[in-house]
Amino acid sequence: MADTRLIQGRYRLLDLIGRGGMGEVWRARDESLGRQVAVKCLKPINTQPDQSFTRVLRERFRREARVAAALQHRGVTVVHDFGESDGVLFLVMELLEGRNLSQLLEDNKHHPLPVADVVEIADQVASALAYTHQQGIVHRDLKPANIMWLTDGTVKICDFGIARLGRDVSFTSRLTGTGIAMGTPHYMSPEQISGGQVDQRSDLYSFGCVLYEIATGVPPFDLDDAWAVLMGHRDTPPRPPRSHREEVPEYLDRIILDLLAKQPEERPYDARELGRRVGEGRTATGAAPAHVRTVVPPPAEPDAEPVRARPDRSSPREPRLPSWTRGMTTGHKAAGTGLGGLTPPDASAGLTGEWIARPVTGPAEEPVRAERPTPSPELISTLAGRHNAGLSLGRLGRWTEAGEVHRAVAVEREHALGPEHPDTLASRFEVGFTLSRTSRPADALREFAHVARTRERVLGPAHPDTLAARQEMAYVLGQLGRHFEAHQAYTSVLAARERLAGPDHPDTLRCRHNLAFNLSRLGRLEDSYRMASEVAAARARVLGANHPDTL
Repeated sequence: MADTRLIQGRYRLLDLIGRGGMGEVWRARDESLGRQVAVKCLKPINTQPDQSFTRVLRERFRREARVAAALQHRGVTVVHDFGESDGVLFLVMELLEGRNLSQLLEDNKHHPLPVADVVEIADQVASALAYTHQQGIVHRDLKPANIMWLTDGTVKICDFGIARLGRDVSFTSRLTGTGIAMGTPHYMSPEQISGGQVDQRSDLYSFGCVLYEIATGVPPFDLDDAWAVLMGHRDTPPRPPRSHREEVPEYLDRIILDLLAKQPEERPYDARELGRRVGEGRTATGAAPAHVRTVVPPPAEPDAEPVRARPDRSSPREPRLPSWTRGMTTGHKAAGTGLGGLTPPDASAGLTGEWIARPVTGPAEEPVRAERPTPSPELISTLAGRHNAGLSLGRLGRWTEAGEVHRAVAVEREHALGPEHPDTLASRFEVGFTLSRTSRPADALREFAHVARTRERVLGPAHPDTLAARQEMAYVLGQLGRHFEAHQAYTSVLAARERLAGPDHPDTLRCRHNLAFNLSRLGRLEDSYRMASEVAAARARVLGANHPDTL
């Protein structure tokens, strides 16, 4: 598209001004109105293997672009137009003259911004968030790169709708290759990390992280390891900003810490309350408004930074898998959701009491109990947290990093719990899953085969976790081009799922969906089409016509 320099006969691309995980941003000229605009070109979507997913992405893009275009507030970036050109989705936005907060921190060599500027940013962003939240819109990806300080002193939030688009597209892990960001670990709320309910208070937490960083020069959890950052958000109280910088006013220190409360109900109720507290604190201390910047820096683009990793978890008292790992969506791995509506023990919960190791048999065929020290609850909880951090990295498409986390956890779980413990096997399963997503299907097949054999011996051949491993074996057999073997594996798993869970269970329907896809690879197009149509009809009946799996 860039070669033509003209989009839809109207927007002429002039200069590349930003590149990030979502795509590229260009300074452009609107030939119809004779004004300069910013054009954000999302990464090409026509390379996806399944065009049905592409259609879902287009529809969700159009819907969220309309939402963004409907927002009218001086603190929110204006969206003028949107569309598709040569398979590339694009947004046309107002061209902002200024710097985003990430660039300001870079310019300042990561020293904190002046306190008056921090207070002014807090006040203006609170106003913008109060407006957008009143419209029922949650940003979900607030970070310094998404907040612009313009040359006239106006502060604007960018990329409303884009984070929502990334969240919606994530219903299927096959679309993680689009590189769409759904959050950044240094600014994610605990409920985002744990896959819980997200509302306006999640934006307040993320904004608290932003205020913490611009007030102190560092994010609240300044760690290089992604999962350690996630665990910090989940478990660790942040140091007060004043411990980094004494000149931070006490009222601002208190506001930031309240925004960073682990439980949403402990944060300010909404952005209007935040704005009121900022205003009262500014008045009480006599803080002067921040100065208006008169030096015109080069135009900057919202969100021009590389996408960083993101996350998953809960409290140490109740370690659990995030809700999305239990979702049964097209192309996403089976999570061992219980058959017949029964949910198996949570894989992250450590020693569940649901599994009893078989005794080791000695040479005289007399049972000999293996001597293995009982692991501490703290160790089990720590490993569960690291396991969940690996899951969240995978959900973001950061498969290499996720694999490293899962391999390390698998080794430690095997040492602490034994090679046949369900938690150990859960980690080995995730290792296989990351291998299949990093173009190593042969290695993934060996890992899944080991997990399937062990689960069959320990849990039984019809256990949902065993079936999940066998189904992933079928998937990687398809990746290897061994479609006949994949067909046999899918058929066997499908028969078990139908017998135990029924024909309309979501896991059963997912297996049938995959089997239909594999039939097309065998050249049986009519059978593939018939089965896919049956799955679509069943999902529409069970899940609804507009559910992502149905689409």
